[in-house]
Amino acid sequence: MPAPRADAAAARRGRASARTGSSPAAARFLESPVPRYLQLADLMRQRIARGTWPRDHRLPSLEELTGEFGVARVTVRQAIDLLAREGLVSPQQGRGTFVTGSPSRDRIINVVTTLDELARVYEDTQPKVVNIDESVGSAPLAEGEGQAAPSYAFMRRVHSRGGRPYCVINIWLDERIFRKSPAAFRARTVIPLLTAMKGLRIADAHQVLTIASADMEVAGLLELPMNAPVAEVRRVFKDAGGTVIYLAEVTYRGDAIRLEMDLKP
Repeated sequence: MPAPRADAAAARRGRASARTGSSPAAARFLESPVPRYLQLADLMRQRIARGTWPRDHRLPSLEELTGEFGVARVTVRQAIDLLAREGLVSPQQGRGTFVTGSPSRDRIINVVTTLDELARVYEDTQPKVVNIDESVGSAPLAEGEGQAAPSYAFMRRVHSRGGRPYCVINIWLDERIFRKSPAAFRARTVIPLLTAMKGLRIADAHQVLTIASADMEVAGLLELPMNAPVAEVRRVFKDAGGTVIYLAEVTYRGDAIRLEMDLKP
């Protein structure tokens, strides 16, 4: 009995994939500026973290991994070498590669609900700050967020810890405040400086957290695959007169942030 047309079409697609070496998994790697072996290592790392590959589990063979992910053998080897240096796997001659550890579940940033706690978070993490853009102009305030200051100092920066970038921040700071200590604002995290500044009172502080995906630029800055999960936080601080003195748009790596809260019974 002849196969239905749909089955025949699927078979033709399967033969075409075999000829070209493409696969559904391979498509995930095409659009990202991050090297493919790093993307593959991240995917494999997540399997270990989630228990899909538990401790002492033997990884699929090199041929099985190249077939599943549609990548070259050298890409798989590079990913495994990286995981081995992290202590997560151990290649054993003649036996295969085994899971020997698990990724740390520590998160760099805990989502907090008070301004004092937020300032302490940035003081405790002591990130390395790399400014990648700076200018003076207006801030993209949404309707109802507050009154605009005459002008804002804009800073775009990357925070990293232990050599690993974990967030990209766009900051608009009231220029009158920025000019009081420009060197400090350029070199250090802004929120602890604001909360410690004499004569400045933050009368209102609000933030919104949204789960999103990394675009090409953010993926490159945070060393993530494109479309990897990220957390976007928008923060607005106002003075007693309702003027927005600080606006920040922060994009965190999904694996760098943790949200915990008590639920009322």
